[in-house]
Amino acid sequence: MSKKTRVLLVEDDPNLGLLLSEYINAKGYECTLRVNGQEGYDTFVKNEYDFLIFDVMMPIKDGFTLAKEVRGIDKTIPILFLTAKSLKEDTLKGFNVGADDYMTKPFSMEELLVRMNAILRRVPQESNEEEGHYKIGIFDFDHRQQILSFNDESNKLTTKENELLKLLCKNKNGVLERNDALKAVWGDDNYFNGRSMDVYIAKLRKHLKADSSLEIINVHGKGFKLLEN
Repeated sequence: MSKKTRVLLVEDDPNLGLLLSEYINAKGYECTLRVNGQEGYDTFVKNEYDFLIFDVMMPIKDGFTLAKEVRGIDKTIPILFLTAKSLKEDTLKGFNVGADDYMTKPFSMEELLVRMNAILRRVPQESNEEEGHYKIGIFDFDHRQQILSFNDESNKLTTKENELLKLLCKNKNGVLERNDALKAVWGDDNYFNGRSMDVYIAKLRKHLKADSSLEIINVHGKGFKLLEN
């Protein structure tokens, strides 16, 4: 039997959040609940999820901002918005920042489940690697164990190498935005952290040099791209 689909629900209404998370869990998913956008972002970058549900109006960081930041480091994970607003402009804004679907409160939980299943059927699932394992070229990358291996050789990565490589893998052959990677791994996109990240990118290039089909390139003015030729 396949593993449970992992859902991150970010909803600031404690009653609705609890009700939804319990319902989603009861339907065979594995749901994590967070109550504001910043908590949601911090949880997302530290864990593996298959589906995201964001309320739009939240304290500290709203759902649109949260989705934009998530899209900077993961282009494919499904995002569904919940909102009390029904204005067309808000719907359009939701899709512009990368939403897969949009539900206006109040809604039935049965309809939410139908929408989730429909999205999961049509969204490519290759980004949802089995328990944090990624296959890149000749390498097996175990994010949870922080190990990069090929043949009989294993390399224990530092925490920052590990997190940076995970983001590159999630965006393989696509651009990983520099500022988004900095905020996800270092917590701040200041100049000194930027210099530090350049050092870690160089270290990752050394780790991957045994496979000539793999390359981490700089995308001028944007960020980095892990290419698998």
